[in-house]
Formats: sequence, structure tokens, C-alpha cells
Amino acid sequence: MSLRLLAVILLCATAASAQNDPDRKEWAQLFNGRNLEGWIPKITGYDVGVNALNTFRVEDGMLKVAYDKYEKFDNRFGHLFYEEPFSYYIIAVEYRFTGEQATGGPGWATRNSGIMVHGQLPETMQRDQDFPISIEVQLLGGLGKGPRPTANLCTPGTHVEMNGALFTTHCVSSKSPTFDGEQWVRVEAHVHGGEKIRHVVNGETVLEYQRPQIGGGAVTNHDPAVKRDGQILTGGSISLQSESHPIEFRKVELLNLSGCRDPKAKNYKRYFVQDAPGACRY
Repeated sequence: MSLRLLAVILLCATAASAQNDPDRKEWAQLFNGRNLEGWIPKITGYDVGVNALNTFRVEDGMLKVAYDKYEKFDNRFGHLFYEEPFSYYIIAVEYRFTGEQATGGPGWATRNSGIMVHGQLPETMQRDQDFPISIEVQLLGGLGKGPRPTANLCTPGTHVEMNGALFTTHCVSSKSPTFDGEQWVRVEAHVHGGEKIRHVVNGETVLEYQRPQIGGGAVTNHDPAVKRDGQILTGGSISLQSESHPIEFRKVELLNLSGCRDPKAKNYKRYFVQDAPGACRY
């Protein structure tokens, strides 16, 4: 047997072993680094699909939220939705805040953005609606003075439970460090359907809560038929915010936690937490 053939056989064996490794995490890259394929913009005051003023764009291999074409922000809050909803998953982003806030942006939105999970679908949003009914993993940058944690929880049109009780405060801070300047930060949301959600910053858990559900305020101009207070959120859309301060994402990736849990299947993964028997391959 030639050395070249032996090398090919070993390479194929290694690849097959990796493919069937139940512990190898198969992250899906939601942002391809080239364009906004698979993403749908919705900006307050515009129809679904209209990327007004080129707010969301791809430059230098990064997904950017920019305001250089805005004369004034005028409460044009925006969200960039991924085209597919999910239920059990980990969504991870690597982000940094840059530049100066858009003229007219609200004070609370300085170095402020977010990952919206378990959200309503973009086509169910009204033209003048400000935020999707959703759970927000709030992304904050430091202001160069005092603590300002990231991966906080905010709740536009929603509530959660903490320690067995309904938690109705709109925002609660995590226990993350403060990230000043333009340093890159990795934030993950570990979402388990309607059971629980966990926020992780640079590998450290900083916040946990349970039973995400529709309720409360902090969302305007929505369709009342969509806001069914008390309904447990078991899945929904994922979106990235534009709230008047420039932000860049160099990675947006998702690990689906729903899949085949039969150890006999070729695509069995130990990290799946929701069984999907129809996905099994033998």
C-alpha cells in the first residue's frame, strides 16, 4: 500500500469519525460574511423587508448596523430577523460597538443593542410597531465610567419567571463585566423552548430565568390579536436590533438543540435536549 493511499484512508477514517462524533457541535453560521442572505429587515415606519437608509449592511466581512444616512434617528427602531424560527437552540454573536450614536437617538440607547429571541414573526408586526413581542438579550457597551453589564434581560411585551415567581420588571441586569471601548464580546443565549433561558458572556453564565411568556407593556403599535398575555413562548423568531448606536457583528451562529436522540442513529448528538425522531438517520 502506497503512503499516499494510506494517507487518504486515514483522512477518510478521521472525517467519518468526526462526522459521527456525538459530542462534536455542529454550529450553523447564520451570517455568511458576504451578504444578508437569509435575513429580513423590519424598521419602524416601513414595511417588512425594507432596509431603510441601508441600516443593515455587510462591509469588510462584518454585519453592520449603521446610521450614516440618517439625518435624525426619529425613533426608527429596527430589527433584522433570521428567516427561520427556532425553539431549542443556542444563539451566539460576537459583537462590538463603534463610533457615535445617531443624532436624536434616545439617551438610554447609547451603546445599546440586543438579540431578540422567541420573538413574533416579522410579517405579524405592524408598520409602526417599535419592537417585536419577544425576549431581549440586551447588549450594552461600557460608557467609560462605572459598571454597565451586558447580556441583560429586557421584555418587550413579555414576562418571565425567576425563582418560581412571575417577574414583571422590564429590564434586569446580568452579573457580567463591563466592556468599554471597541473590544469584541461573545454573548450566547441558551434557549430551551418554554422552559428556561440562560445568558452566557465569554463562556460565563451571567443570568438565568424560566417560563418566558407574553405579557406586560414596553411595545407599541402592535396587533392586539398577536399579544395573547399569559401564553408561554416555546419558540419564535431571532433578530438583531438597531437602536441608534452603530454596532458590528463578526459572527452570528446557532447550535440547534433539537434533533435525533437515538444513540443508534448516525446523527445522534448528546447535546440535543429536545427529541426529533423524524430527523434520525440510520
